[in-house]
This record gives sequence, structure tokens and C-alpha cells, in this order.
Amino acid sequence: MKKIFLFLTILFIASSFSSKQRVWVAIGDSITYLNDHVNETENRITKGYMTCVAEKLPDIKYINQGHNGWTAGGIAKEIENLGFIEADIYSVFLGTNDWWAGRPVGKIDDYEKNTGNDTFFGSYRIIINKLQSLSKNARIILVAPMQRVNFVSVNDKKNNAWGSYKDNNGQSLEQFANAVVSIAHLEKLEVIDLYHNKQLKIEDLVNFERLKNPETGQYKDYKYPDFAHISFNPETDEYPYPPQAINLTYDGLHPSDKGNKIIANIFIKMLEK
Repeated sequence: MKKIFLFLTILFIASSFSSKQRVWVAIGDSITYLNDHVNETENRITKGYMTCVAEKLPDIKYINQGHNGWTAGGIAKEIENLGFIEADIYSVFLGTNDWWAGRPVGKIDDYEKNTGNDTFFGSYRIIINKLQSLSKNARIILVAPMQRVNFVSVNDKKNNAWGSYKDNNGQSLEQFANAVVSIAHLEKLEVIDLYHNKQLKIEDLVNFERLKNPETGQYKDYKYPDFAHISFNPETDEYPYPPQAINLTYDGLHPSDKGNKIIANIFIKMLEK
């Protein structure tokens, strides 16, 4: 009888722990923001990476702290005004906008010496300091930005940018990705390196980009890297990513359902541990 009682007690305790809800605050830019604003993608996605994680791991409750178009510098500047709460898990998925904005990536010394919000490294120090002050025992997962090809917004063709195959302001997007990885190693934090993930290769981000042939003026579907050398005129050209062009991203930058599922699966494997 005592053995049965002991077994039931252990079972009850185990089930109580397993059913405890974990709060996940996901900090990021538009890739995170769009998880709960799929209508702003012209419904080119049906669910973001956080929704995919929550469906697979029902004990996870996510809080979307994605801010459309923001940099790590913007997050760091407004860190006390964003309503971050104590949580079990934090993820920080930033960097692609810092690169395009031409912010200096800086050096690891900027992080170690807490030099302020003038560099990408410095911004991350402010953000991580805040998260650690909110919850000393929380898991902090850093996410290095994924590669990108030519971005053209589905809502505004004038909102466009070239891909990570070309430097911006003398810096590569890979430098920002490597900065995130180096901070994670320094702090012994978990890290998801999307930039170097073979499932998210730059060649597979879109199936093609539909552009005017410079010689004939006729539209043609160009694969990467051929489209990298052909100009796009938002005033006169058609939107270059029809639905058939969608692969891992739907606009050259933001993950499609397929891309979000890949990202979600990485999170799921990590959070299941």
C-alpha cells in the first residue's frame, strides 16, 4: 500500500511539473511581429514561428515583443518602456535591420565594457542586462539573423533593399550574425545561428525574382544569383515576387510558412530539452 501511495505521489508531482506553463517573451523585429499580424503580409503566411512552437509545445505561452522595422539599438533605447516582464524564456532575434540601417557592429569590447548604445554589440549588452535583471534563472536564447535576398515589401514597392550578398555601409550581415554568436558564447547562452543554417541557404530563399530583361524589356524569372545584378524600378515595374516565387521567404526577407516552420522546429528541439 505504501509503495502504491509513493508511486501516485511521484506521478502527481511529475505531472504537476510537466503541466506548468512556461512564459516565453520573444523579442525581435518584423519577423517576430508578423507572427500575430499575418494580415499585413497580404496573407502570404498563415502562421509565424512562435505559433508553430506553441502548437507543438502547449505548455509554452508566448508574448510577442516584435517591433516592426526596429533595430537592436531601438529596442535598447526603449528598453524601460516596452513592458518586458519576468519570464521563463527570452529570445532575442535582431540584427537584420541594424545591418540595413548601417549601424556600426562594433567590437566584443563594446559588449564587455558596456560602452552604450552606439554599436550593435553595445545594444545587446543593454538588452541582456535588462533580461537578466528581470529573471536571473530564465533561459535566454539569442538568434542570429538569417540571410536575405532582395527585399520588396508586398505593401509598398518603394520599401525595398538589396540582399546580404552585398555589403551595406562597409559591413556584411554575416558580421552581425557572428556578433550574436560571439555574445552567446561569451555569456554561455543558447544560440540559434540562422545565418549559417544550411536549411536557410540564400539560394533557396525565393524560387525566382521576376524582373525586366535589360536588353528586351520583357519580364523574365531570374534565379539567384542572376537577379542580383538586375535593377528593379518600384515606380514602373511589377511586384517581383508573385506567389510562385515564394519559397523560404515570401518577399526576399520575411520567412514564409515553410521558413517559419524551419525556425520553429529549431526552437522546439531546444525548448523540449
